[in-house]
Amino acid sequence: MKISIIIPAYNEEKTIALVLDKVLSVTLPEGMAREVIVVNDGSCDQTAEVLNRYNDRKDVKILHQTKQGKTAALVRGIAKATGDILLIQDADLEYDPVQYPALLDPILKGGVDVVYGSRFLGDIKNMRWINNWANRVSNWTLRALYRVNLTDINTCYKVFKREVIQGIRIRSRNFAFETEVTAKLIRRGIRIKEVPIEYVARSHREGKKIRWMSALEMYWPIIKYRFYPPSSGVI
Repeated sequence: MKISIIIPAYNEEKTIALVLDKVLSVTLPEGMAREVIVVNDGSCDQTAEVLNRYNDRKDVKILHQTKQGKTAALVRGIAKATGDILLIQDADLEYDPVQYPALLDPILKGGVDVVYGSRFLGDIKNMRWINNWANRVSNWTLRALYRVNLTDINTCYKVFKREVIQGIRIRSRNFAFETEVTAKLIRRGIRIKEVPIEYVARSHREGKKIRWMSALEMYWPIIKYRFYPPSSGVI
């Protein structure tokens, strides 16, 4: 059994090495191998130079591309993954890899194909009220339109069986991966299991990149993919 950990990165010179070291050192369930795939999405700081330190590691793949957006980086990483299970990890310190065992447990026990780490079932620190409110609006809209009981659609921590996620075509390119993939999973009848996680938000000064236009872009797929008929080929 192998896990592929996919890390999209854009201008994360201050945190990418810390995150990678944590990802590579976290204890996985017994017998599980790991590969780490970092997709540098056209960073214009020293992110690429920091990543060069890991070029000799056989369990780390570094991919570079011109800036296309976070979702495009994720799509590329997913396509290159060879693990039985794929896990998404941000390149900052908001999400701690020490939580991997809890995220993997439902899939390893069987009967679950997708796991989300829910901040709203766990512990949230330092999240601005406006971000909290925007997340709750997205979650409420999803529950109302799709009749599912999910509490955190925009969480970074998403874990998939490889055949599930590689079978979904993602059309977004910027920040809308979270909502598009969730809507499409639900439309396909795939169950999403949530587990509580701890989350420590960072500020824009510390490098957080979500802005209001990004939030609106993330919100739209919840509505868009609810009303597309499956015969359109979009789902």
